[in-house]
Amino acid sequence: MRFVDEVHIHVKAGDGGDGAVAWRREKFVPRGGPAGGDGADGGNVVLVVDPQLATLLDYRYVREHHAKSGGPGRGNDQNGHAGPELTLRVPPGTLVRDEATREVLEDLSQPGQRLVVAKGGRGGRGNMNFATSTNQAPRHAEKGTPGEERGLVLELKLLADVGIIGCPNSGKSTLISRISRARPKVADYPFTTLVPNLGVVEWRGERSFVVADIPGLIEGAHQGAGLGHRFLRHVERCRLLIHLLDGAPTGEGRSPRADFDAINRELQHYSPALAGKRQIVAVNKVDVPEARKGASALARVLSRRRQGPKEALAISAVTGEGIGALLDRVAAMLDEGKAPDRGGLGKRIGKRRAAH
Repeated sequence: MRFVDEVHIHVKAGDGGDGAVAWRREKFVPRGGPAGGDGADGGNVVLVVDPQLATLLDYRYVREHHAKSGGPGRGNDQNGHAGPELTLRVPPGTLVRDEATREVLEDLSQPGQRLVVAKGGRGGRGNMNFATSTNQAPRHAEKGTPGEERGLVLELKLLADVGIIGCPNSGKSTLISRISRARPKVADYPFTTLVPNLGVVEWRGERSFVVADIPGLIEGAHQGAGLGHRFLRHVERCRLLIHLLDGAPTGEGRSPRADFDAINRELQHYSPALAGKRQIVAVNKVDVPEARKGASALARVLSRRRQGPKEALAISAVTGEGIGALLDRVAAMLDEGKAPDRGGLGKRIGKRRAAH
């Protein structure tokens, strides 16, 4: 399944039906009078959150969505049939913007949450509604009003408690595959991960939390280098970040400290609020002696800084060394500021992952 996290669509609600001009024709009733029924209202266009969805792929190629119009009024005082509501399903975490004004209309994050994005037109009244003592045979009726239409931008921001960020090839996919049932592609070359991955971590039989693995960042990502920073939207909702570093990176001028500072600069360029999120620094690949030395050096540097993380945890996503201590720290920091319940989203994601 292809991952799509931003789409532009156009929605049009149904028009209201026209009122009818009709006359009563009954045996033995000479002046039957007006009998034109009312037109019905057009259907609304409604976005509904479906927790079984994880992408906006359905709207990548079908961008026009029109609700049906209301039926016109008929004779014998018969009103038209109302236009049915058009329901468009979106995944949890969908941000809805007006395409013209860029105004945020709603943040759809709760399962079953609904948002009317285009209201159907009102049906017109039939001529039976205009009869008076001085005008007992009105020959006019109202036209239905047109339904609303607008362009929308749907942006998906994954709902996760913890986001894993870092440079390409630092071991993010290996880590999420070890601590959860997620099975992302793992290879020994940069930019293996091209889309975010979600995994549910069950820890010590007491709690669970959702982790998102974000495609690798490099210096200059805010200017489009590498994969750019478009996937950072998926960690904006996270309560905590795991900043994963390669303990022995290859390349001129690279070190755990240099990578740590470079990624934090990219976060600052993207969003100061994102750069200010709490971080747990973990230095990966310490099964290699050079990486263990790099972890110790970074830990000494962080302990002397006045702001930001004060320590660096040494881990190996391959052997499992330090993973328990890392998850203990994650659970403790999540407990420091608990977020509102998401209606069991983590459990549902976990069931879907297990099913696949």
